Amino acid sequence: MIAALENFDSLTDGLGFDINPDYINILVEKLREYHLAKIYQSDFFDTDWNQFLNKLPDPLLVIGNPPWITNSELASLGSNNLPQKNNFQNHSGIEAITGASNFDISEWMLIKVFEWVRNRNATIAMLCKTTVARKVLLHEWKNNSNSGKARIFLIDALADFGASVDACLLVYDSSDRGVAKTCEVFSELSTSSQITCFGYEKNQLIANVNFYKKWKHLQNSKDVNNFTWRSGIKHDCSKVMELKRVGDGYKNDLGELVDVEETFVYPMMKSSNVAKAFASPPSRFMLVTQKFIGQETNFIKTIAPKTWKYLSEHRKCFDRRKSSIYNNRPPFSIFGVGDYSFAPWKVAISGLYKKLHFVVIGPHEGKPVVLDDTCYFLACQSEEEAELIARLLNSEPANEFFSSFIFWDAKRPITAKILKKLNIMALAKVFLAREIIAEKSYREIFSKPEQLRLLEQRAVYGL
Repeated sequence: MIAALENFDSLTDGLGFDINPDYINILVEKLREYHLAKIYQSDFFDTDWNQFLNKLPDPLLVIGNPPWITNSELASLGSNNLPQKNNFQNHSGIEAITGASNFDISEWMLIKVFEWVRNRNATIAMLCKTTVARKVLLHEWKNNSNSGKARIFLIDALADFGASVDACLLVYDSSDRGVAKTCEVFSELSTSSQITCFGYEKNQLIANVNFYKKWKHLQNSKDVNNFTWRSGIKHDCSKVMELKRVGDGYKNDLGELVDVEETFVYPMMKSSNVAKAFASPPSRFMLVTQKFIGQETNFIKTIAPKTWKYLSEHRKCFDRRKSSIYNNRPPFSIFGVGDYSFAPWKVAISGLYKKLHFVVIGPHEGKPVVLDDTCYFLACQSEEEAELIARLLNSEPANEFFSSFIFWDAKRPITAKILKKLNIMALAKVFLAREIIAEKSYREIFSKPEQLRLLEQRAVYGL
């Protein structure tokens, strides 16, 4: 606020608000010479903002640095400074259960600020996380057909604020209405440093507008379902369910030697294994207690008594799992499991690592390899099918297509929702038309029609 008063000579009114009385006292002291400034101690969520805004003339400048903390984090600190609970993000039930409904307090606050200025001549300039800036713009683009011009200037939050997050200055001009729903991104506080442009088209957030324009014809329509992306198995009990081989037996992550039958033990890969350029043989194993979600588990007692005994001895670990998805389920339940989990071949990618690379994973020691829930994969029935699909997915067109939707600063940049956007059959036809698959081995094994038939006649798991 001090900087605004010092740099904008045309200001006629200045209003400052903060909930912290110590900050208010400091600001009052520093602003004694500025007679235009009025300072108020207030709670953002309880303040009647219209009583202030309606008295101010246009143009408006709204600046601030709202809290960089989520509603869950704030609640855990015992704070009551929270918005009233409502599903303003319109998450589905399962998304809300699994954590998607957790949001940054500043997201809710900035959405309200944007609503203030929809019918005003105003500029917003806010410091916030880049993820928050995108969510706020997405909300505005969805809900305002006549939105203004947006720009993002990246800042070094660690150097400036000691915060290890990706942050920015979000600038929004509500008076420049009717422009394309895009946002230019600059690497620093300069308009000569543009690095990319993201936007909103066909009810989706676009990470790279140029790549999207180039490859949008490869996007799946809603009624196309040739390939089904799956996530790996979710158990939330790694210390018990994940094992390392020691001699002829196993050891869990509690440091205990484990004596169980091989019946429910499967080789597994985690994101760190899948993210490598070439997937190495599995070094860990997972107890897979169900073949499908909701399957009763009592049968384990009969066919694998040592496994049942081991699981029962660690039942408290399972009971401590926080997610409500395990409520009212059979003992030792898991999620993300189905026929597809046991497909002999898979084309997989890590959801956590910041690179696009798909790897082929085949059987290990006569068993299919299972993946943890930070990975995504396509189930395949043969090595040839998996190799062909992996080559398609690792191509430049596929890379640029996915990059048009991926924000690399996200906690999990690659998601099943993004992967499902690509029509692999359409990609294959682009490939074959341009003869991008030109390696000698593929020319010997497949002709173009045979390659397409391999994709068209593939087995689809778990549908």
